[in-house]
Parts: sequence; C-alpha cells; structure tokens
Amino acid sequence: MANYIYPAPGVPTVQATLSLAIGGTTALDIPSLQDITVNASNDVFTWTQLDQQSKKQIATTATNSLSMNLVLDQLSFFGDSTATAGTAANKGIFGMSNEKSLVTFSLYLGDESNGDPGKTLSGTGFITGLAPTVSADSPVWVSPITITVDGDYGLA
Repeated sequence: MANYIYPAPGVPTVQATLSLAIGGTTALDIPSLQDITVNASNDVFTWTQLDQQSKKQIATTATNSLSMNLVLDQLSFFGDSTATAGTAANKGIFGMSNEKSLVTFSLYLGDESNGDPGKTLSGTGFITGLAPTVSADSPVWVSPITITVDGDYGLA
C-alpha cells in the first residue's frame, strides 16, 4: 500500500511548514501558507543534426524554486523590532527580500498518510515575487512569495 505525503492542514506538528533563517541564526516559521509549489526544472539544450530526422536533447542545469501564497502576518512579513538585529525574525519576509538577503530555508512536506514522519527539502536562496494584494472578496492581505533556490535542494 502506498504511503502518500499528507500535509494535514490544521493538524499541528504534522502539517507542511516553512522556516527561513539568515546564516546560522534562529529560524522564522512562516505562518498562514495557503499553498506551496516545489519547482525543479531542468533546462534542456536542443540541437539538430543533418543525419537525424528528430532533434537531439540533453538535460543541463536545473532552475529550482519554491512558490507559495500566504495571508500576511504583521510580524513575519514586516519583522519584529524586538528580535535580535540581523535575524530573519527581525527583518521579516519583506526586509529579507528588500535587502536581498541569502536565506536558508527548510520546508517540511508533511507526514505520510500512515503517520510516519515525512521529508524535508532545504537549501539557500533569495526571496522574490512579493506582491501583496487586498480586495473586497479577500479582505485580508495576501501575497505570493517565491524563493529562488541557489543551487540544489537538500533532502532529509
């Protein structure tokens, strides 16, 4: 029987969670995630040869990123002025993006459907793509967020 990755929305300690840190400082847990997309896209080099009917292709380096949407939380988005200076908690998501900080991320995908612990993707990258919006149909601020991964994903 298959053991599916089960992010268990609303169930503490087994749900999908994202943590961000700057250097070796204490991680900032990001609340209010609406969805998560893990991108692992290999580039492909394509060429044609005179002796072939079809194009030839070979995989090259990958472009990796995490994309999410989140409901904005004052402290996690703008930072906590009482937190230690220079930390993710102090800068917040907006500050880390604005200052182009290299962040360390850890994304726990959620437990397995049989209750066993799941996998965690980790790495370093830069926060991009912030675009907070609010409307009458969505009366709380919501923003996309992308973490453009610098290098490979780690898997634990």
